[in-house]
Amino acid sequence: MKSAIAFLCAALLLNGCATGNTEPGKIVAEDRFAQLVVPGRTTRAELLAAFGPTKTVSFDSGFETWLYEADAGAGHHTELVLLLDRDGIVRKMRRRPPYPTDKPR
Repeated sequence: MKSAIAFLCAALLLNGCATGNTEPGKIVAEDRFAQLVVPGRTTRAELLAAFGPTKTVSFDSGFETWLYEADAGAGHHTELVLLLDRDGIVRKMRRRPPYPTDKPR
């Protein structure tokens, strides 16, 4: 009986973790981001020092995409997506403001 109760408690705790609202990227100040990130110059180390780690996708080619977000008000966020090359240099930067259909977090 005790093991069944322990199992039920563990399942409920894990369920709470699985349904939590996790942030896809790290929230940064957009004006600071625009000042510090320069395609062709900014490095992986500089990003980590200025903004910390964030959601990253690594490709077989050695390229990576990094996602940061900026507060756009009313629970919405602007996406700040970076493409880093094999050497860890930012090659491209994309800013996507929130769409009117985006749900606030």
